[in-house]
Amino acid sequence: MMVSFLSLPAKAQLNVNINIGSQPLWGPVGYDHVDYYYLPEVESYYYVPQRQFIYLNGNDWVFANSLPSRYGNYDLYNGYKVVINSPKPYLNFRNDKVKYAKYKGNKGQLIIRDSRDSKYYVVKGHPHGMPPGQAKKIYGKGNNGKGHGNGKGKH
Repeated sequence: MMVSFLSLPAKAQLNVNINIGSQPLWGPVGYDHVDYYYLPEVESYYYVPQRQFIYLNGNDWVFANSLPSRYGNYDLYNGYKVVINSPKPYLNFRNDKVKYAKYKGNKGQLIIRDSRDSKYYVVKGHPHGMPPGQAKKIYGKGNNGKGHGNGKGKH
């Protein structure tokens, strides 16, 4: 009996989905990819790819471009956001509501708008906003992220 084994090259595929440019300015820093934010103070979600808020209205989940007027005093820039990268997390709302209740009123989360990390400069509306290639050229790793100086050349 003869047994032969064919040696086939192993192929590894790495699929990295980066959506930094889609994240809102009020989103927390530290994430290359975000599907949803859970907003504990208003017990709502935000779906990053569609730029939609998801909240309960009675027993129905509403998908809208803004939060309802009842949350008019809620400040997206100061409210705590929990990143959730799983499909349709609002279907797990009862658990999320309990699990993340401890973050209500929690302040001090660094947000994209206030970040000096060049990877966030591609987010529309960022104070240091510029095209991705330009941000990399000026704030890339080669100069420790400190920019190019005062623009007057070396002295």
